[in-house]
Amino acid sequence: MNMTELQTNCPECRSSLVDDIHSGEKICSGCGLVAMEQMSDYGPESRSTNPEEKMKTARATGQTTYAQHDLGIRTEIALGTKDFSGKTISSDMALQMYNLRKWQTRIRVASPRERRLANILSKIGETCQSLALSRNVVETASIIYRNFDGQTEAKGKSVACMSAATIYMACKQCDVVRSLDEICSATGSTKDEKMNVKLTAKYYRMLVMELGSKTAPVVTLEKYISKIANLAKLEVRVERLAAEIAEKTDDHNLADGKAPNGLAAAYLYIASTLLGQSILQRDVSSVAGITEVTIRNRCKEILTAYKIKVILKPALAKN
Repeated sequence: MNMTELQTNCPECRSSLVDDIHSGEKICSGCGLVAMEQMSDYGPESRSTNPEEKMKTARATGQTTYAQHDLGIRTEIALGTKDFSGKTISSDMALQMYNLRKWQTRIRVASPRERRLANILSKIGETCQSLALSRNVVETASIIYRNFDGQTEAKGKSVACMSAATIYMACKQCDVVRSLDEICSATGSTKDEKMNVKLTAKYYRMLVMELGSKTAPVVTLEKYISKIANLAKLEVRVERLAAEIAEKTDDHNLADGKAPNGLAAAYLYIASTLLGQSILQRDVSSVAGITEVTIRNRCKEILTAYKIKVILKPALAKN
């Protein structure tokens, strides 16, 4: 019997051998005999029950991210004064490592386009982190900017405003309700806030024109109602009634030219009044980012265009 047969078949029953990567053994599929106790270990460095720890200890995960300009496959020279064995390195070696680390950082973004891409993706990550947005929004915003940068030259555009525009479009694609004012204020720009909002709106329209209208879906009014209700800590029945009234009074003539947060606040105020909830217009307007006059005007327009009939259920008769 040759050595090749021993490695592929069981020496007892001639059945095929199965690799057990967890224990590093070759086991017979027929009789269960451990034929070889030495096998190449292709598993992680250590065992773990948590999926996040398992990803950290894996040898080669193949996980890439669009939120980094090099897709997250770069190799970093770590900071430290010790080598792999734990011994302290000399000052000459530490200086050499410092120079290598410095030149590696410079070479990573060699061209101006790569440097601009790295700056905008970094700003997108910081802004999404300050807004507590999910990883899905970060990846979607990064893909949007990469697609735009591949079609049009983004040179000369504001990093903060361009990042805010891509995040705003990503929020719409991921059904996350965030306004331009919130995103622009989270970028941390020191310039005039109104000018940043106008410039961000201009960049957003440019993204829609370049990438197409399919990439910028319209967020429904129910999303704004849910957002304002959660921020104002209203009851669930108020939110449900407001969404029901908004669905039954859906009219383009009423909604055209109107801010969706104003209409959503008006529907919530009407629903709270019908349910007998004592909610002040000042509280709803401060959460929605509008004035009390806007809520009164939207309520007047809704009640003028439609008649709302309230039907009370009769109480259960007592035995």
